Amino acid sequence: MKEQILALLIERDGYISGQALAEALGVSRQAVWKGINALRESGCVIESAPNKGYRLTSLPAYINEAAIRKHLATSVIGKNLIVLDSVGSTNDYLKRLGSDGCENGTVVTTREQTSGKGRLGRVWQSKRDENLAFSILLRPKLTPRDAMPVTPLAGLAVCKALRKTTGLDCKIKWPNDIIVGKKKLVGILTEMSAEFDAVEYVVTGIGVNVDQIEFPEEIAYKATSILLETGRHYDKNRLLAALLKQIEREFTRNNLELTPEALDEYVSLCATLGRSVTFKKGERTLSGAAVGVTSAGELRVMLSDGTVRTLNSGEVTVQGIY
Repeated sequence: MKEQILALLIERDGYISGQALAEALGVSRQAVWKGINALRESGCVIESAPNKGYRLTSLPAYINEAAIRKHLATSVIGKNLIVLDSVGSTNDYLKRLGSDGCENGTVVTTREQTSGKGRLGRVWQSKRDENLAFSILLRPKLTPRDAMPVTPLAGLAVCKALRKTTGLDCKIKWPNDIIVGKKKLVGILTEMSAEFDAVEYVVTGIGVNVDQIEFPEEIAYKATSILLETGRHYDKNRLLAALLKQIEREFTRNNLELTPEALDEYVSLCATLGRSVTFKKGERTLSGAAVGVTSAGELRVMLSDGTVRTLNSGEVTVQGIY
């Protein structure tokens, strides 16, 4: 009931009488009054005036569907939007929906993620309403290898959106982190379900440190947040809408490929290039200079003997970052 009332208040963008709300929803005035109070308890600011009715003046600051939809300007991504109160991992939740056939462009976000997934089995956690965690599902008609550019395109989009929204000098640390200075601001993890020659679905999970000011001791030296970097609190609903808009734009205009234009942009924002990097190849630890990124999003590293290795995954330590 309260969601239906909220939708009508947003649509009116002004006063609407309790009687009009009751008639539109086919319920009693008493039911409308209870719904209004429930919305107020959930964080909505709703004014009431005699002979005028109710007017929504402010939506909750925490992640909620109504506020996201108010700001969302996409055609496909986020049209099927699922907002959870709490979940272990948005990626795991969306993969289950993907196996059940949910539609292309489905987005899952949450107020609280208790066991978010990072690369190499790491766990990403944050307090309730502190950060932004969301996952996007795509059903591209691609082979698994041809789907590889999804992660760098997502990274490019997130980096550009955050630079525009916050003014921060965000850069990309290959393959899937967004950094400010030497510290990590965003993590991106892409997982897929595929057969040998066809992708069933791709799920890209994105975690943005928004309001976090304290981090576990083991990562405190390499983690930061928008609040720590800017001193400002940003509306997470507006921020999510901006990120989804830019992600859809990059995916659409590049047709899920690292086109020459997208690759040029990625390279210009990639903090890894030109630095000394260390990586593992089997049991060996190798070092070299990061010299380029391929159209598949792979990192090209020149070793001391002049040979060039191409990395498509794995842990890379970048000198001067982490």
